[in-house]
Amino acid sequence: MHNIIRKIISDGPVVIDGAWGTELQARGLPIGETPDGWNLTHPDLVETIPRAYVEAGSRIVLTNTFRGNRIALSSAGLADDVIEINRTGAAISKRAAGERACVFGSMGPSGKMLCLAEVTAQELHEIFQEQANALAAGGADGIVIETMSDLQEALLAVVAAKSTGLPIVACMCFDSGAEKDRTMMGVTPEQAAAALEQSGADVIGANCGQGIDGYVLIANRLAKATELPIWIKANAGIPQIVGGDTVYETNPEQFACQAHDLVESGVSFVGGCCGTNPEFIKALNKEFLA
Repeated sequence: MHNIIRKIISDGPVVIDGAWGTELQARGLPIGETPDGWNLTHPDLVETIPRAYVEAGSRIVLTNTFRGNRIALSSAGLADDVIEINRTGAAISKRAAGERACVFGSMGPSGKMLCLAEVTAQELHEIFQEQANALAAGGADGIVIETMSDLQEALLAVVAAKSTGLPIVACMCFDSGAEKDRTMMGVTPEQAAAALEQSGADVIGANCGQGIDGYVLIANRLAKATELPIWIKANAGIPQIVGGDTVYETNPEQFACQAHDLVESGVSFVGGCCGTNPEFIKALNKEFLA
């Protein structure tokens, strides 16, 4: 385990941040537009998000770089800006965090499928290494590889990001199967934990895909499958369309109450994904980490 991770968790469970995508949309990001480009065009608005999370009590905040790899950015015509987008994204969150929180750079999937030969393993390694290096250059304290459905892609991302020397969090998205306990590619928590630990990840986790109640079982299985710390960022329940708006069914207090079960399952890092906001982070701190 990386020394930075060991130090962060030495005082018990750690509250991380909440959603970024829905928070950017609340600030005017059009649905369908690549959020990462706002690091260059709307840096002040982007900075309000990690700042709000730090003020709510987050000890780790991420960066607006989830789609910041060259392949994902190419669909928005931003491939040539990949290094600047990631360096700036890390710098924005560092400014907001100051000395109050750590900043872990967000790295999401490429959007291409290895199994369909849409991309090669070498290409994935190169794009993830490029992104990780840029995040490190921007001042990131760690890297979070998140919302991965393809375990092989996640493993390539971990190996590439390890070259930075920063601590690496590796998260899969479990949203498939009869019990919603498998990734889209059919990988179980146990299989993911074993492979990600062997690849060199410092923290094993899961995010997105379902609400916090569904992730209690996932967390329990991950914790039993590895000695590494566990990281969970669940959605605010299942979204519903009400009057043309997307509304999530879980409120901050309900979310925080269920977080007790995550910690009892062995989770060291607790935060939120889609539909959560600083109020959820405040509730987490008030409920069991204050």
